[in-house]
Amino acid sequence: MAYLQNKAAGRTSLPTTKQRGDAAEDAALEHLQAAGLGLVARNYRTPGRGGGEIDLIMRDPRDGTLVFVEVRGRSSATHGGAGGSITGVKQRRIVFAAQHYISRLRVLPPCRFDVVLVEERIEWLQAAFDAG
Repeated sequence: MAYLQNKAAGRTSLPTTKQRGDAAEDAALEHLQAAGLGLVARNYRTPGRGGGEIDLIMRDPRDGTLVFVEVRGRSSATHGGAGGSITGVKQRRIVFAAQHYISRLRVLPPCRFDVVLVEERIEWLQAAFDAG
């Protein structure tokens, strides 16, 4: 998407990693909202170094579940594709950030960890991993 915008503006540079990541998050957000989820927060980060980040925090209005979403975009499926890049370390950082986020809430809602893979198509993996 950013490449096409650059090309239309007369520039031929490829999109940066940040631009590709933002585009993948935009596509994932649109997909989840079309499925009925509401956006609570985007790019939530814990304070300090060594913390974690959550790409999207969504709420499922059907049962109030708070959904912590990791978005992964890859241009090709080599090296395990987008899904193969979500390591145990990455999962622990997401869980850490989620725990930080919910520690501020007065009432603990049901929660789950989803992954949205943005490759040639969008694949939404609900309850892709757990906090354990």
